[in-house]
Amino acid sequence: MDPDYLPFHPNPKKPSYQPPAGAVDAHCHVFGPADQFPYHPKRKYTPCDAPKEKLFELRDYLGFSRNVIVQASCHGSDNSALVDALEASGDLARGVSVLSPEVTDHELRQLDNAGVRGVRFNFVKRLVDSIPREVFIDLADRVKPFDWHIVVYFESPDLADLKPFIESLARDQVVVVDHMGRPDVGLGPEGSEFKAFMSLLYQNTNIWTKVSCPERLTKQAPDYSDVVPFAKALVEAFPTRVLWGTDWPHPNMKSHTPDDGSLVDIIPLIAETEELRRQLLIENPMRLYWNS
Repeated sequence: MDPDYLPFHPNPKKPSYQPPAGAVDAHCHVFGPADQFPYHPKRKYTPCDAPKEKLFELRDYLGFSRNVIVQASCHGSDNSALVDALEASGDLARGVSVLSPEVTDHELRQLDNAGVRGVRFNFVKRLVDSIPREVFIDLADRVKPFDWHIVVYFESPDLADLKPFIESLARDQVVVVDHMGRPDVGLGPEGSEFKAFMSLLYQNTNIWTKVSCPERLTKQAPDYSDVVPFAKALVEAFPTRVLWGTDWPHPNMKSHTPDDGSLVDIIPLIAETEELRRQLLIENPMRLYWNS
């Protein structure tokens, strides 16, 4: 692990909020173990090992039933650790892959059979090298026969440049935006950047978002109350197009070690009714990942 990064919390608290039976942690990762699943030689960061056993243990401890495991950039387009976790889950996990332009149809079928249901396009410049958008367009076309969706990861200042591209993808595929488009919470939910993101979802009914990662967005860690208004606004405006996840094991964290139990306790603050929580935690992820 890089020396300035923090490992995941060794002993998270038991959350006060109990998720409903069948709840899905729709954004988490597995890393390594490196001696079995080496990290990509050109990675921008080296995380701590976070194997599937730890993830499934945390899932049960927090009161969730299922996981959506997202391939992270440190493993590149080698989805071996992801597939291994999916195959070990007993149908309790689904995956989002990262694909090489050279991926074959046979490899796509293997990933689909393992439980992969999406491909991730990362535009966060500090995490990945720039990739021509034509490459992403080709990959989006390649996964259409499998009815996969597209996950996009970017930071709020880049939305204006990416908006036409994202909208073009969303014309005939579901696009899921990671972490609310990473708003600058210091600008407030009425700020122009977040209003532009809300407008993107209002104008494109195929675009979803994850109301996740308050630990990365807050200006006042470990108190995440400054992020709550952003997530709450999205849950209430787009109740059928939101997902929630822990982001365990929280790679690249430097300021503090997030307590996953505390993250779970934010859920009733951003989804204030039982119906909103059922949509956020059960109905939406099940429709996208298990029933498609």
